[in-house]
Amino acid sequence: MQTVLITLNASPYGDERALSALRLTLTLAQQAERCRVQLFLLSDAVVTALKNQKTAQAPTLGEMLTEALELGVTARVCRTCADARGIDESLLLPGVKIGTMPELAEWTLSADKTLSF
Repeated sequence: MQTVLITLNASPYGDERALSALRLTLTLAQQAERCRVQLFLLSDAVVTALKNQKTAQAPTLGEMLTEALELGVTARVCRTCADARGIDESLLLPGVKIGTMPELAEWTLSADKTLSF
């Protein structure tokens, strides 16, 4: 089984990079017998993991991330990036945890494939 690491740096809703990253995450997660997906959100992308998103768009990126978590994706947000935006774990979707650079480094070293959006 392959491990695929996806890092997302793009601001949600600013362009379509976050949407594309989550679409790919969901598609890969549906191949659970073939791969394990890890998603690490950095910079403005940490906002993607906030609870209670309200947009005219359906589904929201938060709903897509929740679906990915339900399919077994492991998701982390960068601690430094979250701190800079006043985000703590209580504001995040259930299942998303605060992560660290050492954790991202370990994920990177153990991944078979790494993609960045």
